[in-house]
Amino acid sequence: MFIVTGGAGFIGSRIAARLAAHDETRVVVADRLRQAPLGKWRNIAKHAIADIVAPDDLFGFLELHWRQVRAVIHMGAISSTTQSDVDAIIEVNLRLSQKLWVWCAARQKPLIYASSAATYGDGGQGFGDDNSAAAITALRPLNAYGWSKRLFDLYAVREAAAGRAPPRWAGLRFFNVYGPNEYHKGAQQSVVAHMYRALSAGEPVRLFKSHRDGIADGEQERDFVHVDDCAAVADWLARNDVQAGIVNVGAGQARTFLDLSKALFAALERPYAVDFVDTPEAIRDKYQYFTQADLTRLRSLGYDRPATPLEAGVARYVRDHLNTNDPYA
Repeated sequence: MFIVTGGAGFIGSRIAARLAAHDETRVVVADRLRQAPLGKWRNIAKHAIADIVAPDDLFGFLELHWRQVRAVIHMGAISSTTQSDVDAIIEVNLRLSQKLWVWCAARQKPLIYASSAATYGDGGQGFGDDNSAAAITALRPLNAYGWSKRLFDLYAVREAAAGRAPPRWAGLRFFNVYGPNEYHKGAQQSVVAHMYRALSAGEPVRLFKSHRDGIADGEQERDFVHVDDCAAVADWLARNDVQAGIVNVGAGQARTFLDLSKALFAALERPYAVDFVDTPEAIRDKYQYFTQADLTRLRSLGYDRPATPLEAGVARYVRDHLNTNDPYA
């Protein structure tokens, strides 16, 4: 069986669904499903999930069934970039991850976990997924979420160097992910979902102004990656004998927020119109103006599936999910 922590969440639910689509696979989700109407259970309701485990019961379940565990895919985290309780972030994003690392190393089970492109901060150190402790230490995340992910990345490479690692492990540095099953995330949903909701309510689509010389409004760039591309990478690593280490997961191409918004309007066949607003003071000094995944390491491992082009990914998200009565994948 595969254990997917955070398996009813955004990325985790798509990984769980992809793994469960293989007839020979049992997938166990460890997550809190929350109450209606935004209960995360809807994210996995269409798929052949074998069991649900409460996070507090996870290690007891692992010990009881450890012989059947094929790999642990650890997507559970506090992913809010505006979370102010740093103690809670450390407890979930660092301490829990360390406990799973130790368990997988002791039981010789592969571990795949969610890192984040937030570890790169403003990108001043570039976006190369160098696995050296020195390179990871040099990164300067802009928020506590990114810092917690950097802390665990550093722990992982140091433990691996000391010979205290799972037999296979991978830390997936996801870039700007969009796609179905993100609806429970509220303000942390992708820009695509926010823009779609505004249009559906008859409101204007708003993008942040640029507060940096030489960059026009809306020309801030991100590596936008469809969630199913992220799930495909995790599925491939879970099923193949690949020693990945920390690896970038993105489209490999930076695109502007103008590009993103135009893709949405085109998918909806609406005339293009956006308003620009000031970036809030609370996040202005932490705002990234450019991200782009260097996929050299991922490709060198043998993963050759092309990323979904932005326009095609947005169109599919709108057609198959946002613009339907049942948006869950």
